Amino acid sequence: MNTMDKIKSSSKVDFEITIRLSEVEARALNQLPRYGTDVFLKFFYEHLGKYYMEPHEKGIRSLFETLKQELPKHLAKVDKAREAFK
Repeated sequence: MNTMDKIKSSSKVDFEITIRLSEVEARALNQLPRYGTDVFLKFFYEHLGKYYMEPHEKGIRSLFETLKQELPKHLAKVDKAREAFK
């Protein structure tokens, strides 16, 4: 066996982007997934076309899941802090 067959390597690069949102922006973004991903995409495609969004459909589905899981708990903290100052 050739020594080149014994060792193999590969690389993977991942990037993350952090977005800072105002409270009103976060609350607006929190509402998008409430329509449901399939309903949102169907409406989007029917009224705005598929050219820009369809290549990123997997990403929009992942984004909506992240938004549904993450934003409510952060907005709950904002609400709790606001309530504490009343």
